[in-house]
Amino acid sequence: MRWGAQMVNRIRQYPAARALIAQSVALVLVGMLVYLTAQLSSWRPPIMAAGLAQGLLAATLGRYLGLSRWWFGLNLLFVPALLLGRGSELPAWVFLLGFVLVLLLNWNSVSERVPLYLSGAPSRQALIGLLQQQPADFRFIDLGCGPGSALLALARQFPQAQFVGVETAPLSFALAWLRALRQPNCLVRLENLWRTDLSTYDVVYCFLSPAPMARLWDKAQAQMRPGSLLVSNSFEVPEQPAEQVIEVGDWRGSRLLIWQMQG
Repeated sequence: MRWGAQMVNRIRQYPAARALIAQSVALVLVGMLVYLTAQLSSWRPPIMAAGLAQGLLAATLGRYLGLSRWWFGLNLLFVPALLLGRGSELPAWVFLLGFVLVLLLNWNSVSERVPLYLSGAPSRQALIGLLQQQPADFRFIDLGCGPGSALLALARQFPQAQFVGVETAPLSFALAWLRALRQPNCLVRLENLWRTDLSTYDVVYCFLSPAPMARLWDKAQAQMRPGSLLVSNSFEVPEQPAEQVIEVGDWRGSRLLIWQMQG
């Protein structure tokens, strides 16, 4: 029983495992349905229709298992894309390359339960309004900066401030690092956010997932200076209501949740 409980907990910790379960269950159920249909009637469903049904079921199961919204499209299109590839002249390495690229962009989803979330233009505008209240030479860090779009946009808006981004997903880091080379007040580091010292920053920004927020709060309380701001895009700290909430107004219903560190 204990082994089974441990296995369930491990599966809950890793979104990729839940996605694999959703794909497998959907494949078995649709396969059984196709088999029964063939046994009971002369009608044969088109293989692409069966693939789309499997994808829709896998995507729905993934949401039921608690996967983030970005997994919905991946689960929906995975098997149909394989079926399309089978009937095309594209070499197999093209699909392998696509899988590797998705993995390198979303490496944190496997290792830290933090998928790639992008801070869109509305979030950036809300951040600009917040940062305008800071001294001109403030220091800002983005914990998990992805390809660096939001970080660089803010760095260009506030040329006297210093901006740092940390990222561990290899491809996301490479893109952000290359883009930051031409921005003198912006630095991107290949660094795990848990190893990052937050004590020198006036504003700490993150767009992570619900999973690490309690641990991040403990880290912020231990390291951040009194008066500095912790800003989370959309995800709350358990049992720690935000002191200020800014509605972003985008299609996701995003909010900036803000806490000021106390002495």
